[in-house]
Amino acid sequence: MGKLLALSEKHALRVDRLSVAFPHDNQLLLALDGTSFEVMRGEFVCVVGASGSGKSTLLNVLAGLDRPSAGRAHVHGRVAMIFQEANLLPWLTAAGNVELALELRGIKAPERRALAYELLARVHLVGFERRRPHELSGGMKQRVALARALAQDADVLLLDEPFAALDAISRDLLHEELERIWKESRLTVLFVTHNAREAVRLGDRVLVFTSSPGRVAHEVHVDLPRPRSLDSPDLAVIAGSITERLKHEITNGR
Repeated sequence: MGKLLALSEKHALRVDRLSVAFPHDNQLLLALDGTSFEVMRGEFVCVVGASGSGKSTLLNVLAGLDRPSAGRAHVHGRVAMIFQEANLLPWLTAAGNVELALELRGIKAPERRALAYELLARVHLVGFERRRPHELSGGMKQRVALARALAQDADVLLLDEPFAALDAISRDLLHEELERIWKESRLTVLFVTHNAREAVRLGDRVLVFTSSPGRVAHEVHVDLPRPRSLDSPDLAVIAGSITERLKHEITNGR
């Protein structure tokens, strides 16, 4: 029992032979097929795979939005999730969107405004607290979404291609912000992307998924020192090998 307890204390999440199937045209479409992996507390793990490889389904199961068809997925602690779209409430200000998450946690009104402003300052949005979503750029909206996720006081942060729609400069800046916040907050992060360079830029490990149905086909440990640059030749070599592996999985999946 002692060994099992020590193991669980070191792990933030565990996926064990997870399969998920959805009804499609009078049959079941298998999105995930017996995938297994673990993520340690405080680790930053990226998942890469082609479209349809079950990456988003995996996060939805971990967040409790979808149910497994077989196997198990367990997260130790509280979970927050950030999607590709920021999904901010358009009638609320940036601070208001963050305050709502604090209210749902039971934080009393006198404290909420100060905490919301503090969280927005952490993502470098001082001066934009009273702006509504339509007054913010795409990168700013995702900063608000990140502040809202932090307001949930989560232990594990799930991100589903959150920077895919942004321009290269905004994406690079948000990589830096996310990495800084991850280090400061000691969060565990599971980050889904189709971009191998982004995965190597951010991750301690990269899990390469097969094409549909998805499972872990390959694992890459990224031993490059931080901070990392997308233009780094060493990073490009690792990303290139991951891209070749993805091509192999797509070809085999046809």
